[in-house]
Amino acid sequence: MTAVAALERALARIDESNPEIHAFVTLDRTGAERAAAEADAARRAGVSRGLLHGMLIGVKDNIDTAGIRTACGSALFTDRVPNADAPVVERLRAAGAIVIGKTALMELCFGIRSTDMIAGQVRNPWNTAHVPGGSSGGSAAAVALDLCEGALGTDTGGSVRVPAAFCGISGLRPTCGRVPNRGALPVSASLDTIGPMARSVDDVARMFVAMTGFDAADPTSVDRPLDARVLAGDADVADLRIGIPRNFYFEDVDPDIAAAVRDVAAALGKAGATIREVELPDADVAHRYATTIILADACALHADALDRRRDAISRQVFERMSKGRSLSGVDYARAERFREEWRRMLRGLFTTVDILLVPATPYAAPLIEDGAHLADATRHATRFTYGGALAGLPGLSVPCGLTRAGLPIGVLLEAAWFNEAALLRAGRAWQRMTDWHMRRPEHA
Repeated sequence: MTAVAALERALARIDESNPEIHAFVTLDRTGAERAAAEADAARRAGVSRGLLHGMLIGVKDNIDTAGIRTACGSALFTDRVPNADAPVVERLRAAGAIVIGKTALMELCFGIRSTDMIAGQVRNPWNTAHVPGGSSGGSAAAVALDLCEGALGTDTGGSVRVPAAFCGISGLRPTCGRVPNRGALPVSASLDTIGPMARSVDDVARMFVAMTGFDAADPTSVDRPLDARVLAGDADVADLRIGIPRNFYFEDVDPDIAAAVRDVAAALGKAGATIREVELPDADVAHRYATTIILADACALHADALDRRRDAISRQVFERMSKGRSLSGVDYARAERFREEWRRMLRGLFTTVDILLVPATPYAAPLIEDGAHLADATRHATRFTYGGALAGLPGLSVPCGLTRAGLPIGVLLEAAWFNEAALLRAGRAWQRMTDWHMRRPEHA
Protein backbone atom coordinates (compact mmCIF):
# COMPACT_ATOMS: atom_id res chain seq x y z
CA MET A 1 0.00 0.00 0.00
CA THR A 2 1.27 3.47 -0.82
CA ALA A 3 1.87 5.99 1.94
CA VAL A 4 -0.87 8.20 0.50
CA ALA A 5 -3.39 5.34 0.55
CA ALA A 6 -2.38 4.33 4.08
CA LEU A 7 -2.76 7.92 5.24
CA GLU A 8 -6.16 8.28 3.61
CA ARG A 9 -7.34 5.13 5.34
CA ALA A 10 -5.97 6.28 8.69
CA LEU A 11 -7.60 9.70 8.40
CA ALA A 12 -10.93 8.09 7.51
CA ARG A 13 -10.66 5.87 10.58
CA ILE A 14 -9.83 8.90 12.74
CA ASP A 15 -12.83 10.78 11.40
CA GLU A 16 -15.03 7.81 12.26
CA SER A 17 -13.71 6.89 15.72
CA ASN A 18 -12.23 10.05 17.21
CA PRO A 19 -15.57 11.69 18.14
CA GLU A 20 -16.06 8.83 20.62
CA ILE A 21 -12.51 7.78 21.58
CA HIS A 22 -10.77 11.21 21.54
CA ALA A 23 -7.37 9.67 20.73
CA PHE A 24 -6.23 12.70 18.68
CA VAL A 25 -6.51 16.30 19.79
CA THR A 26 -5.02 17.99 16.68
CA LEU A 27 -4.46 16.68 13.16
CA ASP A 28 -1.92 17.94 10.63
CA ARG A 29 -3.71 16.75 7.49
CA THR A 30 -1.87 19.07 5.12
CA GLY A 31 1.58 18.28 6.48
CA ALA A 32 0.89 14.55 6.56
CA GLU A 33 -0.48 14.53 3.00
CA ARG A 34 2.59 16.36 1.75
CA ALA A 35 4.95 13.97 3.59
CA ALA A 36 3.06 10.92 2.30
CA ALA A 37 3.29 12.13 -1.29
CA GLU A 38 7.02 12.74 -0.85
CA ALA A 39 7.46 9.25 0.64
CA ASP A 40 5.73 7.66 -2.35
CA ALA A 41 7.74 9.70 -4.82
CA ALA A 42 10.96 8.64 -3.13
CA ARG A 43 9.91 5.00 -3.20
CA ARG A 44 9.07 5.17 -6.90
CA ALA A 45 12.54 6.61 -7.45
CA GLY A 46 14.07 3.74 -5.51
CA VAL A 47 15.18 5.99 -2.66
CA SER A 48 14.70 5.11 1.01
CA ARG A 49 13.96 8.03 3.29
CA GLY A 50 15.14 6.06 6.32
CA LEU A 51 14.34 3.40 8.87
CA LEU A 52 10.72 4.59 9.25
CA HIS A 53 9.98 5.34 5.58
CA GLY A 54 6.24 6.04 5.33
CA MET A 55 5.42 5.02 8.92
CA LEU A 56 2.38 6.91 10.27
CA ILE A 57 3.12 8.41 13.67
CA GLY A 58 1.12 10.19 16.38
CA VAL A 59 2.96 12.53 18.76
CA LYS A 60 1.82 13.01 22.34
CA ASP A 61 0.63 16.57 22.78
CA ASN A 62 3.25 17.55 25.35
CA ILE A 63 6.03 17.10 22.74
CA ASP A 64 6.77 20.11 20.55
CA THR A 65 5.83 20.08 16.86
CA ALA A 66 6.73 23.02 14.64
CA GLY A 67 3.67 25.01 13.63
CA ILE A 68 1.25 22.60 15.33
CA ARG A 69 -0.38 23.46 18.64
CA THR A 70 1.17 21.67 21.62
CA ALA A 71 -1.28 22.18 24.48
CA CYS A 72 -0.23 19.46 26.96
CA GLY A 73 -3.88 18.59 27.54
CA SER A 74 -4.25 21.80 29.50
CA ALA A 75 -6.13 25.09 29.34
CA LEU A 76 -2.83 26.67 30.40
CA PHE A 77 -1.40 26.10 26.92
CA THR A 78 -4.43 26.34 24.62
CA ASP A 79 -2.76 28.78 22.22
CA ARG A 80 0.82 27.46 22.40
CA VAL A 81 2.31 26.77 18.93
CA PRO A 82 6.04 25.89 18.97
CA ASN A 83 8.41 27.21 16.34
CA ALA A 84 10.49 24.03 16.19
CA ASP A 85 10.13 20.28 16.50
CA ALA A 86 11.44 18.57 19.61
CA PRO A 87 14.62 16.60 18.75
CA VAL A 88 12.74 13.28 18.90
CA VAL A 89 10.16 14.50 16.37
CA GLU A 90 12.89 15.91 14.16
CA ARG A 91 14.67 12.55 14.24
CA LEU A 92 11.52 10.57 13.44
CA ARG A 93 10.80 12.79 10.45
CA ALA A 94 14.43 12.45 9.30
CA ALA A 95 13.99 8.67 9.43
CA GLY A 96 11.00 8.90 7.09
CA ALA A 97 8.09 8.94 9.54
CA ILE A 98 4.90 10.83 8.70
CA VAL A 99 3.41 12.76 11.63
CA ILE A 100 -0.39 12.60 11.45
CA GLY A 101 -1.00 14.83 14.44
CA LYS A 102 -1.02 15.18 18.20
CA THR A 103 -2.45 12.55 20.52
CA ALA A 104 -4.50 13.41 23.59
CA LEU A 105 -3.23 12.87 27.12
CA MET A 106 -3.94 13.40 30.78
CA GLU A 107 -3.91 17.10 31.60
CA LEU A 108 -0.30 18.17 32.28
CA CYS A 109 0.71 14.46 32.05
CA PHE A 110 -0.55 14.07 35.60
CA GLY A 111 -2.53 10.86 36.00
CA ILE A 112 -3.78 7.62 34.46
CA ARG A 113 -7.24 8.73 33.32
CA SER A 114 -6.13 10.70 30.23
CA THR A 115 -8.68 13.46 30.72
CA ASP A 116 -7.55 16.00 28.14
CA MET A 117 -8.99 19.44 28.84
CA ILE A 118 -9.07 20.22 25.10
CA ALA A 119 -9.77 16.86 23.42
CA GLY A 120 -11.99 15.48 26.18
CA GLN A 121 -11.90 12.15 27.98
CA VAL A 122 -9.84 9.59 26.06
CA ARG A 123 -11.61 6.21 26.12
CA ASN A 124 -10.24 2.69 26.05
CA PRO A 125 -10.95 1.13 22.62
CA TRP A 126 -11.56 -2.28 24.20
CA ASN A 127 -14.38 -0.90 26.35
CA THR A 128 -15.21 2.78 26.13
CA ALA A 129 -16.47 2.88 29.73
CA HIS A 130 -12.87 2.31 30.85
CA VAL A 131 -9.78 4.54 30.95
CA PRO A 132 -7.00 3.98 28.40
CA GLY A 133 -4.32 4.55 31.03
CA GLY A 134 -2.20 7.63 31.22
CA SER A 135 -0.80 9.92 30.75
CA SER A 136 -0.10 8.74 27.18
CA GLY A 137 -3.64 7.40 26.76
CA GLY A 138 -4.31 8.97 23.38
CA SER A 139 -1.14 7.47 21.93
CA ALA A 140 -2.06 3.99 23.18
CA ALA A 141 -5.67 4.23 21.98
CA ALA A 142 -4.58 5.49 18.55
CA VAL A 143 -2.22 2.56 18.02
CA ALA A 144 -4.75 0.03 19.33
CA LEU A 145 -7.31 1.34 16.83
CA ASP A 146 -4.81 1.38 13.92
CA LEU A 147 -5.22 5.14 13.58
CA CYS A 148 -1.43 5.22 13.27
CA GLU A 149 1.35 2.63 13.22
CA GLY A 150 3.32 4.10 16.09
CA ALA A 151 3.13 6.92 18.59
CA LEU A 152 5.31 8.82 21.02
CA GLY A 153 4.52 8.84 24.71
CA THR A 154 6.29 10.18 27.76
CA ASP A 155 6.85 8.19 30.94
CA THR A 156 7.43 9.66 34.40
CA GLY A 157 6.25 6.76 36.53
CA GLY A 158 4.39 4.58 34.05
CA SER A 159 2.84 6.86 31.43
CA VAL A 160 4.02 4.75 28.48
CA ARG A 161 3.89 1.32 30.09
CA VAL A 162 0.50 1.56 31.82
CA PRO A 163 -1.50 2.74 28.78
CA ALA A 164 0.32 0.18 26.62
CA ALA A 165 -0.84 -2.53 29.02
CA PHE A 166 -4.39 -1.18 29.32
CA CYS A 167 -4.80 -0.88 25.52
CA GLY A 168 -3.08 -4.11 24.44
CA ILE A 169 -0.05 -2.68 22.60
CA SER A 170 3.72 -2.56 23.14
CA GLY A 171 5.45 0.39 24.82
CA LEU A 172 9.08 1.07 25.77
CA ARG A 173 10.36 3.34 28.50
CA PRO A 174 14.04 3.82 27.57
CA THR A 175 16.81 4.28 30.11
CA CYS A 176 16.71 7.83 31.46
CA GLY A 177 18.99 9.98 29.30
CA ARG A 178 18.99 7.61 26.33
CA VAL A 179 16.45 9.71 24.36
CA PRO A 180 16.47 13.55 24.41
CA ASN A 181 13.68 15.09 26.48
CA ARG A 182 14.24 18.60 25.18
CA GLY A 183 11.08 20.07 23.73
CA ALA A 184 8.73 18.04 25.91
CA LEU A 185 6.83 19.28 28.97
CA PRO A 186 7.99 17.04 31.84
CA VAL A 187 6.52 16.15 35.19
CA SER A 188 9.85 15.36 36.84
CA ALA A 189 13.09 16.16 35.01
CA SER A 190 14.98 13.36 36.75
CA LEU A 191 12.38 10.65 36.04
CA ASP A 192 10.87 11.60 32.68
CA THR A 193 11.74 10.02 29.37
CA ILE A 194 10.10 9.93 25.93
CA GLY A 195 9.28 6.44 24.67
CA PRO A 196 7.94 4.72 21.53
CA MET A 197 4.62 2.85 21.36
CA ALA A 198 3.48 0.48 18.60
CA ARG A 199 1.64 -2.76 18.11
CA SER A 200 4.78 -4.91 17.66
CA VAL A 201 8.12 -4.91 19.45
CA ASP A 202 9.81 -4.76 16.03
CA ASP A 203 8.18 -1.40 15.30
CA VAL A 204 8.98 -0.16 18.81
CA ALA A 205 12.63 -1.07 18.19
CA ARG A 206 12.74 0.80 14.87
CA MET A 207 11.28 3.93 16.45
CA PHE A 208 13.63 3.63 19.41
CA VAL A 209 16.70 3.49 17.18
CA ALA A 210 15.53 6.51 15.20
CA MET A 211 14.94 8.54 18.38
CA THR A 212 18.10 7.64 20.25
CA GLY A 213 21.25 9.73 20.43
CA PHE A 214 23.07 12.30 22.51
CA ASP A 215 21.74 15.86 22.61
CA ALA A 216 24.32 18.30 23.94
CA ALA A 217 21.62 20.91 24.56
CA ASP A 218 19.69 18.58 26.89
CA PRO A 219 21.13 18.45 30.45
CA THR A 220 19.55 15.03 31.04
CA SER A 221 20.98 13.45 27.86
CA VAL A 222 23.60 10.70 28.17
CA ASP A 223 26.21 9.97 25.50
CA ARG A 224 26.03 6.18 25.27
CA PRO A 225 26.40 4.06 22.10
CA LEU A 226 23.40 1.97 21.12
CA ASP A 227 23.73 -1.82 21.20
CA ALA A 228 23.72 -3.01 17.58
CA ARG A 229 21.55 -5.99 18.58
CA VAL A 230 18.55 -3.68 19.14
CA LEU A 231 17.70 -3.87 15.43
CA ALA A 232 19.05 -7.35 14.74
CA GLY A 233 15.64 -8.96 15.10
CA ASP A 234 17.14 -11.48 17.51
CA ALA A 235 14.46 -13.46 19.36
CA ASP A 236 16.71 -16.12 20.89
CA VAL A 237 16.40 -16.08 24.67
CA ALA A 238 18.63 -19.11 25.37
CA ASP A 239 21.24 -17.12 27.31
CA LEU A 240 18.83 -14.76 29.13
CA ARG A 241 18.37 -15.01 32.89
CA ILE A 242 14.88 -13.88 33.90
CA GLY A 243 14.01 -13.04 37.48
CA ILE A 244 10.51 -13.45 38.96
CA PRO A 245 10.14 -11.50 42.23
CA ARG A 246 8.98 -13.48 45.25
CA ASN A 247 7.83 -10.34 47.03
CA PHE A 248 5.43 -7.48 46.28
CA TYR A 249 4.88 -7.76 42.51
CA PHE A 250 2.37 -10.59 42.64
CA GLU A 251 0.58 -9.42 45.79
CA ASP A 252 -2.97 -8.06 45.52
CA VAL A 253 -3.09 -8.73 41.76
CA ASP A 254 -6.05 -9.75 39.60
CA PRO A 255 -5.78 -13.57 39.28
CA ASP A 256 -6.24 -13.35 35.49
CA ILE A 257 -3.26 -11.01 35.29
CA ALA A 258 -1.04 -13.07 37.59
CA ALA A 259 -1.76 -16.24 35.59
CA ALA A 260 -1.13 -14.56 32.22
CA VAL A 261 2.17 -13.06 33.36
CA ARG A 262 3.39 -16.36 34.80
CA ASP A 263 2.48 -17.97 31.46
CA VAL A 264 4.90 -15.57 29.76
CA ALA A 265 7.67 -16.66 32.12
CA ALA A 266 6.89 -20.32 31.48
CA ALA A 267 6.92 -19.82 27.70
CA LEU A 268 10.25 -17.99 27.78
CA GLY A 269 11.63 -20.73 30.00
CA LYS A 270 10.57 -23.37 27.47
CA ALA A 271 12.27 -21.28 24.79
CA GLY A 272 15.56 -21.59 26.67
CA ALA A 273 15.70 -18.71 29.15
CA THR A 274 16.72 -19.44 32.73
CA ILE A 275 13.89 -18.56 35.12
CA ARG A 276 14.73 -17.92 38.76
CA GLU A 277 13.02 -16.36 41.75
CA VAL A 278 14.53 -13.18 43.17
CA GLU A 279 13.94 -10.84 46.09
CA LEU A 280 13.66 -7.05 45.82
CA PRO A 281 13.99 -5.57 49.31
CA ASP A 282 11.93 -2.41 49.89
CA ALA A 283 10.04 -2.76 46.61
CA ASP A 284 6.88 -1.97 48.54
CA VAL A 285 8.14 1.46 49.62
CA ALA A 286 9.80 2.56 46.35
CA HIS A 287 6.46 3.93 45.15
CA ARG A 288 6.18 6.26 48.13
CA TYR A 289 9.59 7.83 47.53
CA ALA A 290 9.02 8.13 43.79
CA THR A 291 5.74 9.90 44.56
CA THR A 292 7.59 12.40 46.76
CA ILE A 293 9.94 13.34 43.94
CA ILE A 294 7.18 13.47 41.31
CA LEU A 295 4.85 15.66 43.36
CA ALA A 296 7.61 18.04 44.47
CA ASP A 297 9.04 18.40 40.97
CA ALA A 298 5.60 19.00 39.46
CA CYS A 299 4.83 21.70 42.04
CA ALA A 300 8.14 23.41 41.31
CA LEU A 301 7.52 23.33 37.55
CA HIS A 302 3.95 24.64 37.77
CA ALA A 303 4.34 26.91 40.81
CA ASP A 304 3.20 30.06 39.05
CA ALA A 305 0.15 28.37 37.54
CA LEU A 306 -0.83 26.84 40.88
CA ASP A 307 -0.68 30.32 42.44
CA ARG A 308 -1.94 32.58 39.68
CA ARG A 309 -3.92 30.47 37.20
CA ARG A 310 -5.79 28.10 39.46
CA ASP A 311 -8.91 28.43 37.29
CA ALA A 312 -7.04 26.97 34.28
CA ILE A 313 -6.24 23.70 36.11
CA SER A 314 -8.90 21.06 36.70
CA ARG A 315 -9.85 20.30 40.28
CA GLN A 316 -8.60 16.70 40.15
CA VAL A 317 -5.14 17.71 38.88
CA PHE A 318 -4.90 20.70 41.21
CA GLU A 319 -5.76 18.57 44.25
CA ARG A 320 -3.29 15.83 43.36
CA MET A 321 -0.46 18.17 42.42
CA SER A 322 -0.94 20.42 45.44
CA LYS A 323 -0.08 17.53 47.73
CA GLY A 324 3.52 18.25 46.77
CA ARG A 325 3.40 21.57 48.60
CA SER A 326 3.14 19.83 51.95
CA LEU A 327 6.48 18.10 51.35
CA SER A 328 9.66 19.47 52.89
CA GLY A 329 13.25 19.60 51.72
CA VAL A 330 13.94 16.85 54.23
CA ASP A 331 11.27 14.68 52.58
CA TYR A 332 12.88 15.23 49.19
CA ALA A 333 16.35 14.46 50.57
CA ARG A 334 15.10 11.23 52.12
CA ALA A 335 13.58 10.22 48.80
CA GLU A 336 16.89 10.88 47.05
CA ARG A 337 18.81 8.81 49.62
CA PHE A 338 16.34 5.97 49.12
CA ARG A 339 16.79 6.25 45.35
CA GLU A 340 20.56 5.85 45.75
CA GLU A 341 20.14 2.70 47.84
CA TRP A 342 17.45 1.36 45.51
CA ARG A 343 19.75 1.76 42.52
CA ARG A 344 22.61 0.13 44.41
CA MET A 345 20.43 -2.88 45.21
CA LEU A 346 19.30 -3.15 41.58
CA ARG A 347 22.89 -2.99 40.34
CA GLY A 348 23.60 -6.06 42.41
CA LEU A 349 20.42 -7.80 41.28
CA PHE A 350 21.26 -7.32 37.61
CA THR A 351 24.52 -9.22 38.08
CA THR A 352 22.39 -12.30 38.76
CA VAL A 353 19.57 -11.80 36.21
CA ASP A 354 19.25 -9.95 32.91
CA ILE A 355 15.53 -9.19 33.08
CA LEU A 356 12.85 -8.78 35.71
CA LEU A 357 9.42 -10.06 34.65
CA VAL A 358 6.36 -8.70 36.49
CA PRO A 359 2.77 -7.59 35.83
CA ALA A 360 2.67 -4.18 34.18
CA THR A 361 -0.38 -3.30 36.29
CA PRO A 362 -2.10 -5.04 39.22
CA TYR A 363 -5.47 -4.93 37.47
CA ALA A 364 -6.94 -4.14 34.06
CA ALA A 365 -8.14 -0.70 33.00
CA PRO A 366 -10.58 0.73 35.60
CA LEU A 367 -13.84 2.43 34.80
CA ILE A 368 -13.72 6.11 33.96
CA GLU A 369 -16.46 6.71 36.50
CA ASP A 370 -14.97 4.54 39.25
CA GLY A 371 -15.34 7.23 41.91
CA ALA A 372 -11.68 7.08 42.94
CA HIS A 373 -9.69 10.27 43.38
CA LEU A 374 -7.09 10.80 40.66
CA ALA A 375 -4.27 10.36 43.20
CA ASP A 376 -5.64 7.02 44.41
CA ALA A 377 -6.40 5.71 40.92
CA THR A 378 -2.92 6.63 39.72
CA ARG A 379 -1.21 5.18 42.79
CA HIS A 380 -2.92 1.80 42.35
CA ALA A 381 -2.34 1.53 38.59
CA THR A 382 1.36 2.44 38.85
CA ARG A 383 2.17 0.20 41.78
CA PHE A 384 4.63 -1.87 39.71
CA THR A 385 5.97 0.81 37.36
CA TYR A 386 7.15 3.51 39.79
CA GLY A 387 10.07 1.45 41.12
CA GLY A 388 11.75 1.09 37.74
CA ALA A 389 11.14 4.76 36.98
CA LEU A 390 12.69 5.82 40.28
CA ALA A 391 15.85 3.92 39.34
CA GLY A 392 15.81 5.16 35.73
CA LEU A 393 15.61 1.61 34.35
CA PRO A 394 14.37 0.73 30.85
CA GLY A 395 11.04 -1.11 30.81
CA LEU A 396 9.01 -2.77 28.07
CA SER A 397 5.30 -3.55 28.38
CA VAL A 398 3.91 -6.11 25.92
CA PRO A 399 0.40 -7.60 25.72
CA CYS A 400 0.00 -11.12 27.06
CA GLY A 401 -3.71 -11.86 27.36
CA LEU A 402 -7.20 -10.67 28.14
CA THR A 403 -9.09 -10.78 31.41
CA ARG A 404 -12.40 -12.61 31.63
CA ALA A 405 -14.00 -9.19 31.12
CA GLY A 406 -12.16 -8.86 27.79
CA LEU A 407 -9.67 -6.18 28.83
CA PRO A 408 -5.98 -6.36 27.84
CA ILE A 409 -3.23 -7.62 30.15
CA GLY A 410 0.38 -6.43 29.92
CA VAL A 411 3.59 -8.01 31.14
CA LEU A 412 6.42 -5.66 32.15
CA LEU A 413 10.04 -6.54 31.40
CA GLU A 414 12.76 -4.45 33.07
CA ALA A 415 16.53 -4.60 32.60
CA ALA A 416 19.68 -2.87 33.76
CA TRP A 417 20.46 0.62 32.52
CA PHE A 418 21.07 0.82 28.75
CA ASN A 419 20.19 -2.86 28.24
CA GLU A 420 17.14 -2.23 26.06
CA ALA A 421 18.47 -4.89 23.68
CA ALA A 422 17.66 -7.67 26.18
CA LEU A 423 14.12 -6.35 26.66
CA LEU A 424 13.46 -6.13 22.94
CA ARG A 425 14.87 -9.62 22.40
CA ALA A 426 12.60 -11.13 25.05
CA GLY A 427 9.63 -9.13 23.75
CA ARG A 428 10.26 -10.34 20.21
CA ALA A 429 10.53 -13.93 21.41
CA TRP A 430 7.16 -13.67 23.12
CA GLN A 431 5.54 -12.09 20.08
CA ARG A 432 6.98 -14.76 17.79
CA MET A 433 5.20 -17.35 19.96
CA THR A 434 1.87 -15.55 20.38
CA ASP A 435 -0.45 -13.13 18.62
CA TRP A 436 -1.73 -11.07 21.55
CA HIS A 437 -0.15 -7.94 20.06
CA MET A 438 -2.15 -8.51 16.87
CA ARG A 439 -5.51 -8.77 18.63
CA ARG A 440 -7.73 -5.79 18.01
CA PRO A 441 -10.72 -4.35 19.83
CA GLU A 442 -14.10 -4.45 18.12
CA HIS A 443 -13.80 -0.71 17.43
CA ALA A 444 -10.88 -1.52 15.12
